[in-house]
Amino acid sequence: MANIKSAKKRILVSRRNQEKNKAIRSSVKTAMKKVLSAVEAGEKDAAKAALSDAKKVIEMACTKGVYHKNNAARKMSRIETAVNKMA
Repeated sequence: MANIKSAKKRILVSRRNQEKNKAIRSSVKTAMKKVLSAVEAGEKDAAKAALSDAKKVIEMACTKGVYHKNNAARKMSRIETAVNKMA
């Protein structure tokens, strides 16, 4: 455990940020799973609705600095491709 006041504060701040980032990553994963499950079920309207929600969540995670912009772009591209492949 740290003895210096600033080091103690950094521990608390980093712990708080870690929890926040974990929650954001979890919401991104959930949104992506909703899209992919709708695609597997063959529900095109539900997949498109879930896609728009997922894109918002991923973009928000990118602007908050949780994901790198290329990582966010790759995630969006993958789910968009899955929805577009539906006949």
